[in-house]
Amino acid sequence: MPDTLKFEVRDIPHPDCSQRLGLLSLPGRQSINTPHYFAMSSRGCVPHLSQDTVKANTNIRGIYAALEDFIEKSVEKIPVIHDFPLQNGETRLRRFIALQEDALLVTGPRRHPPVPARAANTNTGISIQTALGFSTLESDDYVEAVQRMRPDIVLSMADYEYSKRPGVKRVEKMGDRTLAWFHDLVAGFGDETNELPQVALFAPVLPIEAGQQSDYLNTLQQDLAKRVSGWVLYDAASIDAIPTAMRHLPRFGLTDIRGPHEILDQVALGLDAFVLSFIGDATDAGIALTFTFPGPELSQSRSDLALGIDMWPRAHVSDVSPLVEDCTCYACRNHHRAFIRHLLDAKEMLAWVLLQVHNHHTVDIFFVNVRQSIRRGTFERDCELFNKAFQRDFPVTTGKGPRLRGYQVKSGPAEPRRNPPAFQSLEDAHKRLAEAPLPSSAADGEDLERQGFAEKLT
Repeated sequence: MPDTLKFEVRDIPHPDCSQRLGLLSLPGRQSINTPHYFAMSSRGCVPHLSQDTVKANTNIRGIYAALEDFIEKSVEKIPVIHDFPLQNGETRLRRFIALQEDALLVTGPRRHPPVPARAANTNTGISIQTALGFSTLESDDYVEAVQRMRPDIVLSMADYEYSKRPGVKRVEKMGDRTLAWFHDLVAGFGDETNELPQVALFAPVLPIEAGQQSDYLNTLQQDLAKRVSGWVLYDAASIDAIPTAMRHLPRFGLTDIRGPHEILDQVALGLDAFVLSFIGDATDAGIALTFTFPGPELSQSRSDLALGIDMWPRAHVSDVSPLVEDCTCYACRNHHRAFIRHLLDAKEMLAWVLLQVHNHHTVDIFFVNVRQSIRRGTFERDCELFNKAFQRDFPVTTGKGPRLRGYQVKSGPAEPRRNPPAFQSLEDAHKRLAEAPLPSSAADGEDLERQGFAEKLT
């Protein structure tokens, strides 16, 4: 592991436990106590939050940024970020996205969760989705890109297709391809001078049986152990495949997590860091997260507490209480439910800003309590209490969130538009209004909307 990146396993409750406490540290960056999460980004920014807001009003200490977010042109042309000007020893990706200096920056080839690609991976590259559609990211191009961008941690490419279960013949290739791509990454960073910022390389653990990737992992252990700074996993159950001599390294999860119950399950298996897409999904849906760990003591055995509050119903119109009582986030300290409900109704972007700040704070506190529970040795009992107290699914939203972004959905042939047109012809609107009778003085909102004069807000 490079001298700059350090991971220290600080506590394992007892030998039979897989969950553990750790500290991930890098000079010049905020240390991250694990288990913890890295915020998911869109083109390097947490959705709905400016970088100033992240620094001033959240406790986000790490960002995950995918390379496919920054591929704007065809592969024959150089993306803008590759030639972005630098000054005072800055690194290119951090300056391009204006990320604060003390946040840890992790880069991988694909978003999480990725839009399933149409084409299969090849011996030299993986299929990705860019702003111009699906393409192939060659291993050499990936190495060149991360050399220029220089994040703190680079996740090596893995021969793993996110929407398909690999067949027998495919499994035989996965380890060989993934090993070759890690070799390319090591070679790309092998001849650099000490004047450049060090980059830590995380090797993939494939989501297949341990025996099916034993040759690949054994080669990493025997020949490349000094260059492996950590592991990236796509299935938490794959932790068992990690060689015993390398289990002290940090484990970064790009796993399927749909809510806090899955976080607890994967912490119990020994995962150290997560990228969580459900935080942004809840924010987009207008849901304020309310779950706590381990949760209140309940006499009933069934799970009945909601994981969040749908902020769209009219019940919040005159509610001047905070999103969550005793919450110390910026949104709860300065605003109330009625104000946020009004912002959602008016489709003001500030609504999603405040919800995003609150939801990240809720998850921050959740992980703080998880680490305390592991330290006390009560993690298993606390997980049982949480599972009894809270429902597994988030509430169904009753409103309409912001426009869907291209990386959130996979479009098929002849599908209708998922976002309604944002604009319409003024001439068409003028003709429609000219033909409509003038509304009477007794007309209400429904009448005005029906005649095309206004849109009724609930």
